[in-house]
Amino acid sequence: MKMTLRTLLIAVCLLALAIAPCAALAEEEVPADGVALTRLMGNGINLGNTFEACNNGMSGGNTTDDVSFYETMWGQPVTTREMITAMKEAGFDSIRIPVAWMTNATHLGKGVGDYTISPAYLSRVEEVVGWAIDAGMIVVLNDHWDGGWYGMFGSDSPETRALAMEAYRGMWTQIAEHFAAYDWHLVFEGANEEIGARFDENAPLYCQDSTDHYLSDAEKYRLANEVNQAFVDTVRAAGGNNADRFLLIPGYGTNIERTFDSRFAMPKDTVKGRLLVSVHCYSPWSYCGATSAKSATRWGTKANYEELDREMKMMARFVGQGIGVIIGEYGVLPGNNGELKDNAAAYHRYFLDLCDCYDYCPMLWDCSGYFIRRSLSFSDPEMGKLYDERRLANEDPDRAQVKAAAQAAMAEAAQAAPETFREDVAEITDETIVAWIMWSSGDWALSYSVGDTYTPDSISAGIVPTDVVIDGEGTYTVALDFTGTEKGFSGGVAFSAIGLSNAEVLHPGWAVHVQEVKINGEPYKLSGRPYTTSDDGKCTRVNLFNEWVTGFPADARVLYGPNIGISATVLNRDDAVIGHVETIEVTFIYGPKK
Repeated sequence: MKMTLRTLLIAVCLLALAIAPCAALAEEEVPADGVALTRLMGNGINLGNTFEACNNGMSGGNTTDDVSFYETMWGQPVTTREMITAMKEAGFDSIRIPVAWMTNATHLGKGVGDYTISPAYLSRVEEVVGWAIDAGMIVVLNDHWDGGWYGMFGSDSPETRALAMEAYRGMWTQIAEHFAAYDWHLVFEGANEEIGARFDENAPLYCQDSTDHYLSDAEKYRLANEVNQAFVDTVRAAGGNNADRFLLIPGYGTNIERTFDSRFAMPKDTVKGRLLVSVHCYSPWSYCGATSAKSATRWGTKANYEELDREMKMMARFVGQGIGVIIGEYGVLPGNNGELKDNAAAYHRYFLDLCDCYDYCPMLWDCSGYFIRRSLSFSDPEMGKLYDERRLANEDPDRAQVKAAAQAAMAEAAQAAPETFREDVAEITDETIVAWIMWSSGDWALSYSVGDTYTPDSISAGIVPTDVVIDGEGTYTVALDFTGTEKGFSGGVAFSAIGLSNAEVLHPGWAVHVQEVKINGEPYKLSGRPYTTSDDGKCTRVNLFNEWVTGFPADARVLYGPNIGISATVLNRDDAVIGHVETIEVTFIYGPKK
């Protein structure tokens, strides 16, 4: 058994009342480092859409002390001890509790520095933490999105940036002091996906003294490292067990590749071996994150298995340094109607094997999509069986055996996977240039081959693409037809580009001139001038709608003349026609720059 704050208080009361003697509970041995801790965490689950649910009360609109008002705002029931115990019994050895501390429990607003957390909110979160620890789970407690107030860090006002850091330190001081008596079974996580990637998100909304301001990548990395260091320093200074508590450091945007970047640095600590790093994995998003099971891209080819392995393997370098790795969120998210996607169990099984192989702790993102909190059961028997079998108690104590079994299972799954789901696609080699339209719909429900690698299997059901092989200088037409999809059209655009695989290597310096765009069969007037570029030095790209581009790359070029009037968002998503795209056809000229 483990000594918790609750059991300690009960013991003191019993002794004081001379009811009966109470023997001290034996404490479990503290894990040697973060890697040892992740092994004890086994497979984890998130208490999603619960305490992080909020109504964006940054202006002070949400000030009620009725915690259930927030707890049920996004459709989840009020959490009970029975729910938490049932999660443990279902095979989950750890739980991540996302919390919106600042939005729901303070009055932090535009330039307002009152960030005192409501005692009622702290007490309610503590109650659930206690239930989880009593059930034998290790708990991760974080600050989660929280209405987007992290955009204050991206202000061009020094005063607003200082207020953001003051609020961040103040928030964690209160949390750390409140939970100071809890031992190593409670882990603090500095934030969610906000660190770095979202420092300028919603900056105009939360920084009334600021105009749109976008930080450079270098600025975001520097600030990410600074905020993570502030998290460690603040918690360590808060007294009690915070002096050597395990702390989970959010990776850059919790994105694996961005965290793998050498510009991301783990903070310095006053105690050795007590830091872990958190990343998330929903790869590929067009499958894992699609809002409709019918519209999701398919997953399960050999290339899919290899790509997931390649991405996950990046984090192994942290493990090699004694830094525990927690995949704080992952999963093939069910569709909005609760429908599960094809091959979801196979994906999860392979993902758990990868975590065993590389010594990571996986924590399933779940909002009653898989484990239904109202019924205390899994929605899908196959998934329920998978997690029941993968509980820590069933694991071989010999880690070498665990890894060997995982590697064997991974190899078997990849070997049995098909090469492709599409027999209509010709074999593509490094000597082939294929042009296609990358596409993500505005509601993220539809997707086709997004990314610099041509992946024709990554296609939502019902989309009919027209891709072309480029055989030299000339005029070409690529297209997408959405009429066969579930809705019969693409509802807007979140991202689109023309891609030419291998073109940077085979035709360096060549450019694309978009001659005509037709939407629903009618010519469409572009709102800017498309330009040619490359992100990876291999694929030539022409952005049609990419709002993440905040500056023009050094290799930006056009086929004719100077780079005047160029834009990465030449499709205007506010146009009515973009909101209902049945077909899109792009004709372009390709060749050496004139």
